[in-house]
Amino acid sequence: MTHITEEELAELIAALPAAPPAWVEAAVQLPRARATIEQLVAEAMADQDRRKAVLSDLEAALSGAGVQPRPHLVEDLRARLGVSAQ
Repeated sequence: MTHITEEELAELIAALPAAPPAWVEAAVQLPRARATIEQLVAEAMADQDRRKAVLSDLEAALSGAGVQPRPHLVEDLRARLGVSAQ
């Protein structure tokens, strides 16, 4: 294994092209989306009516909580609630 210094590593990283704007935006939004999913799951586990509402329309549940319902987030919510895709 080659050992490189921190300075060499910094130079290599600096030579990389900038991340696409969509990647940067996704990285910014992901922690909030995960926190929202955690909250929705907690609510669904605590209240049967809330669970039915969330399960009836996962996309609307995410959207209503202020998160754009991207497919991977919908699937994450579905998996966290322990339901399979229809």
